[in-house]
Amino acid sequence: MKTLLIVFHSLTGGTRAMAQAAVAGASDEPEVTVRLLTAPEAGPEDVLAANGYIFATPENLAAMAGHMKDFFDRSYYPVLDRINGRPYAMLICAGSDGTGAARQIARIATGWRLRAVAEPLIVRTNAQTPEAILAPKHIGPDDIGRCRDLGAALASGLAAGIF
Repeated sequence: MKTLLIVFHSLTGGTRAMAQAAVAGASDEPEVTVRLLTAPEAGPEDVLAANGYIFATPENLAAMAGHMKDFFDRSYYPVLDRINGRPYAMLICAGSDGTGAARQIARIATGWRLRAVAEPLIVRTNAQTPEAILAPKHIGPDDIGRCRDLGAALASGLAAGIF
């Protein structure tokens, strides 16, 4: 059995929906156990126990969410040089851009020597006012489908030994 770890943070529900869609896609693979953990719950022992990863975060002020940063801060050095070559992908829920959070995660993954197996999947909600930014997010079916497909592809690759 292989393990896919999905670590996420979500304040308004958008990133949670994206992560849950990835779980749904990955769960169709019987050879893979999927673990969905919030960033505060996840730690180095979870990273070490997994064979692949999906990191999911909202973009806040052109950066990943603080809880995701905290997860990486707590986990980075304890797993350094112990997870080299493992596959990862990322899901980002952004108001207008998403590339700042993607760059941050990619730099951390490079330091961990992880292997990106997909381009960052960025869903833009176009939330630009304080009210829209703080409002619950609803991710459309096409984007949910893309998140599901990403989870399925990563799980299939793990099961087949491609990653």
